[in-house]
Amino acid sequence: MKRIFMLLAMSLLVLGSLQVLAEEAVLIDFSTLTPDYPADNPTENSATLVDYSVSAGAGFSEEDKALMKTSLAVNNWEVHLNSSARFVVTEVNSYVREARVKDTAPKYAGETVMGVRVSFPDTPYNAWAIVQPPFEIPAYADKTEVNPDGTLSVPQEEVGKGTKFHGYGVVTNVGVLKSVHVNVRGLNFPQGLSLILQDQNGEQQEIFLGYLNFDGWKELVWENPNYIEDVRKRELKTYPLYPNLRPLVKLIGFRIYKDGSMAGGDFITYIKDVRVVYDKAVLDLEEDIDHEAIWGILQSREEARRNAELRRLGNLQVLRYLERKKMHAEAGTEAGAETQTQ
Repeated sequence: MKRIFMLLAMSLLVLGSLQVLAEEAVLIDFSTLTPDYPADNPTENSATLVDYSVSAGAGFSEEDKALMKTSLAVNNWEVHLNSSARFVVTEVNSYVREARVKDTAPKYAGETVMGVRVSFPDTPYNAWAIVQPPFEIPAYADKTEVNPDGTLSVPQEEVGKGTKFHGYGVVTNVGVLKSVHVNVRGLNFPQGLSLILQDQNGEQQEIFLGYLNFDGWKELVWENPNYIEDVRKRELKTYPLYPNLRPLVKLIGFRIYKDGSMAGGDFITYIKDVRVVYDKAVLDLEEDIDHEAIWGILQSREEARRNAELRRLGNLQVLRYLERKKMHAEAGTEAGAETQTQ
């Protein structure tokens, strides 16, 4: 009996000084966003493919509608300057490109990263640019597969799971962020880099990661100054479960800052991936009832949000599609370049 009490006392001491073991997950890795669709001339990433042809009018042929798809493929990401830095020249020369690391490189050899070019004005005032995906990444969407006719469908085993963009800009079950890690290649520019995240309630948080005045690959790390290691000093709370979305973070974009005292002109950097270290919001327990299969609340609620975003995206992409068809034949090279940036 005495031995049992000693073991119990030791267990209580260990639990009392217990520190939280955080989880780590990839928020996004641009090496997984290489184009693999269509097979004959890959321009899109099939895992993140979305169809916006629902926004096209009746005047489009089925062949045209079959082309109305986009994805998170690197070349589709966009660069938007703030209003005072937005001129024709700066807009044209600010875009994203898929970049392949040399096979002989000491780090990320043979992998794909996202290359970013921003053309800042030379005028002596503050400016910034946001690098963002071609559409708002859905927090809840079922995985799809591409059918032989080019349409998208959800496999039966994926219905109601909503995990299509997990690891492609979304991490779920996030309670408290402990740290954020971004692997970026600097070219000795003095610009600053920040990350814009959004939670399940639509609240955005911008995290400043640091300055890019270094040469080569570097992991920029943000440590949450409000993170408490000792569970005894934490404010304990519970999260409502179904039909609420699990607490999550999703990527809205990157912001690049230029101070007014810095020289303008072209700026180049490369981003490999983003990882987050966090505490779980709830424990991963096996549910004895499939709530979503019975009620379908998340599917219907999030579908309304996705449809609204797809309509916005579709209207924009259809207008771009029509504009490219109207462009002069001699401008084919420029049209093709514009297509890659969308």
